[in-house]
Amino acid sequence: MKLDILAFGAHPDDVELGCGATLAKEISFGKKVGIVDLTRGELGTRGSAEIRDQEAKDAADILGVEVRENLGFADGFFQNDRANQIEIIKMIRKYKPEIVLCNSIDDRHIDHPKGSKLVSDACFLSGLRKIVTELDGNIQEAWRPKFVYHYIQWKNIQPDFVVEVNDFIAKKVQAVMAYTSQFYNPVSKEPISPIATKNFAESITYRARDLGRLINTEYAEGFTTERFVAVSSLDKLI
Repeated sequence: MKLDILAFGAHPDDVELGCGATLAKEISFGKKVGIVDLTRGELGTRGSAEIRDQEAKDAADILGVEVRENLGFADGFFQNDRANQIEIIKMIRKYKPEIVLCNSIDDRHIDHPKGSKLVSDACFLSGLRKIVTELDGNIQEAWRPKFVYHYIQWKNIQPDFVVEVNDFIAKKVQAVMAYTSQFYNPVSKEPISPIATKNFAESITYRARDLGRLINTEYAEGFTTERFVAVSSLDKLI
């Protein structure tokens, strides 16, 4: 299956938090979108890997993505090494996305910048035909995405561009809150974590609203890019 966009996250819920509204918007345009989680989030303060598995499925159904896979890397301990690069290359060659979205280049959680660089490096390596990979008994063709963008997470990194998501912020919030074990719940007996506070839950919308304010719209999501953003003419900006 060929996808238009393949979004990677170090943990289940990274993609929803970072670019859930953008993905929902692209899906509404008829784009085929997939998600690949690097780990099962097994070191998370709340819940369990098994609970996160079901929550990730529920969130994917809400967004309407075509496929979601989990590579089962070690939460907290995976490395940007050849073995993990090969597994990501297999995903890129399997789905042949034009666009790859991945974790923030700098963030509070150590897995986020690690995952960001790992996926970015794999995107380049995936285009080298002398790197041979096999999936389901078949040799895969080399494939390099045209664009690699990094969504913004905990830290307020200055975006290189933003996407207006006015009509899709509600779906993003719904997909994020599918992770009921992870986020704010006033009656939960689980330990409090930085992402389980009321403030963090509210930040999903107020951060998107602030980016929207800066472009004279209601809501937006921000991204950084590894190369200049180009436009075909001056009037193609909004």
